[in-house]
Amino acid sequence: MIKKTRQYKSQLAVIGSGIAGCAATVFAQARGLNTTQIGNSGALAYTSGYFDLLGADTTHYLKKPWEGLKQLRKSEPDHPYCKLTDQDLFNSFEEFINTLDKMGLGYSSPGVNNHLAMLPAGACKPTFCLPNTMIKGAQAMSDKARVLVIDFIGLQGFSAMEIVANLKSQWPQLSAKRMTFPEMETGAQIFPEVMARALEVPATRKEFARRLKDIIGDSEYIAMPAILGIHRPDFIQREMEELVGIPIFEIPTIPPAVAGIRLRELFELQLPKLGATVISQKKVQHIKFEDKIIRLLLEDSYGPVEIEAEKLILASGRFLSGGLKAGQHEVKEALIDLPIHQPDGRENWFSESYFDPAGHSVNRSGVMVNENFQPLDHQGNVIDKRMYAAGILLAHQDWIRQRCGAGLAIATAYKAVNSIVSKG
Repeated sequence: MIKKTRQYKSQLAVIGSGIAGCAATVFAQARGLNTTQIGNSGALAYTSGYFDLLGADTTHYLKKPWEGLKQLRKSEPDHPYCKLTDQDLFNSFEEFINTLDKMGLGYSSPGVNNHLAMLPAGACKPTFCLPNTMIKGAQAMSDKARVLVIDFIGLQGFSAMEIVANLKSQWPQLSAKRMTFPEMETGAQIFPEVMARALEVPATRKEFARRLKDIIGDSEYIAMPAILGIHRPDFIQREMEELVGIPIFEIPTIPPAVAGIRLRELFELQLPKLGATVISQKKVQHIKFEDKIIRLLLEDSYGPVEIEAEKLILASGRFLSGGLKAGQHEVKEALIDLPIHQPDGRENWFSESYFDPAGHSVNRSGVMVNENFQPLDHQGNVIDKRMYAAGILLAHQDWIRQRCGAGLAIATAYKAVNSIVSKG
């Protein structure tokens, strides 16, 4: 049977379904651009849910990200952040977080300082905006409050005792307890996503709250792995607090994590409601840059799909997401074969010291762009005026070491979309 090609026409096509791609779609729809988004959103499940702006430089963590940005612009003038003003950065976070809140997932507002937030093993990191379900943890840590950290029989990768052991010296009033989760008492392995979906059932929440009340003692807070539902975590957190009688906050788990799954499923459900066409869990196979349109070709289980777009934002991520690929001798952009900034020769990819404070040169490989976030060739010329790029695909940044991945995604998508709108 010959399958008929399905065709879509859009003002903008966004390739990528991570934070950068979803942010670009959010900003584009808010500005009246008819948008089609394509991508495999699996990488979102590997995020902690924290939104970093700038959390570290080459020597230490940063409490004051805006001060850090001033130094970054002096020391790394090619960094993507140097193409953005502080107002761009603040406005992008504010608009994106306000949209998430309207969609039903609350986050703390952007401010002056980073929050110090907990990680699964009891380490801490600075981050700019936290989910509402986790923000009380930063406050409890700041106050050194009496916090009971709980984990569960059968849950792997999250240990309350490990967290307490690693933080006890600086947070003496932490304590740990292990308990059983309702309807999962056999001792067999249990998973955070399954627990989170179970807590969307009112009867499970009531039984869970009853068990918590039996063990809290004089604790001022309860900390638990991120399991407070997938689709209504803020509501579930409030109800659990009412049932138990004290504040509750989540700590991210190792990936794939509930906080990332929340984002993925939220965007899959809500972006179409904003008016976007979303082709999820598929990758573009080929792009043709024609005189009047950009033609994107892919295929799903129903047959070939063809998208005609006036403009394109490439937000396909790095190696994990497939936006970049490393060969024997060079790094390449995987879809269009865009020119890539990278070290001269594979022997220069890595420093001799794994823990070199300056990092490894290959981590700064990526697509070169101008101030409008249009990809450039090695001579600095715009490759195609209709094409833009955003997110961690960009060159001259080390998002993991600098703790700026979400900020790059949100702010560069914001600037790319605004550039499209301003150029008409």
